[in-house]
Order: sequence, then C-alpha cells, then structure tokens
Amino acid sequence: MKNEQRRALRILVDIPIVVESIGQAPLTLHANVEKIYERVNASNEHRGEQIIGALRDLSTNGAFIYGEPLPLLSRVAMRFSLDDVGPVEAVGWILWRRTDDCEVPRDNDKPIVLRRGFGVLFEAIPLEARFAIHKMVTQAFRVSG
Repeated sequence: MKNEQRRALRILVDIPIVVESIGQAPLTLHANVEKIYERVNASNEHRGEQIIGALRDLSTNGAFIYGEPLPLLSRVAMRFSLDDVGPVEAVGWILWRRTDDCEVPRDNDKPIVLRRGFGVLFEAIPLEARFAIHKMVTQAFRVSG
C-alpha cells in the first residue's frame, strides 16, 4: 500500500449492515451564543428510512457501505456484527457517495469496478468494536505485508 494516503488502514470485508438515517436533535442556544454559533446540520431527507447494505471497506475511522446511497451529510445509525464482538451499533456521517457503479480503466489490466454506495465517518462506535477492527486490519496487513 505504498500509495495509501488515508489516515487509517482498512480492509475489505463483506458484512451485512442495516443503516438508518437519524438526523440530529435540535440545538437550543442562549441568544448571545446563537448570534455567533455555526455548525453543520445533518440532512433530514429520508430521515427514519432504513436501507440494507453491505459493509465493504472498514477502518477504525469509518467504512464504505455498498447499497442505495443516502444524501450527503446524513447522520446515520448502523447495525452490523463483528467476529469476537457480536452485534455493533454505531453512529456516523455520510461524507461522500457514489450514485451508481462505474468502471475505471487500467493499463493492460481489467478495469476496476467501483460500486455505488457511501462513505461513513464514525461519530460513535463502541470501544471494543474499534479495537476489534484495529486487530482485524493489523492482522490482515501482517499477512499481506
């Protein structure tokens, strides 16, 4: 992975996942603070909807989920299972998406197929799940490296 520029190593997996758009709670601020306060607000489009997908690319910081892409800046609750941990519930933000599959040609080789779906940055994930993901990634890179 000489060209890897991401902050966290990741591995390819194929884990079923349920994702629900949850939005965010309204924020009540003091009038003085409200005048000077700015924040990114979650998309409320599709709030309450659930999609079934597949966790495909996993790191301690986030994941790529193959499936029907939700809107950018959706705040989502996710449920999936990990070996050695069991069921995991996490919350994250959709920071990028691909609205359809596409092929990227490569010189003298088969094209790479990029699947539709979205990238999630974990906001909250249980510590034991983060440790399990770190262990999975570390072991995979020891074997391949």
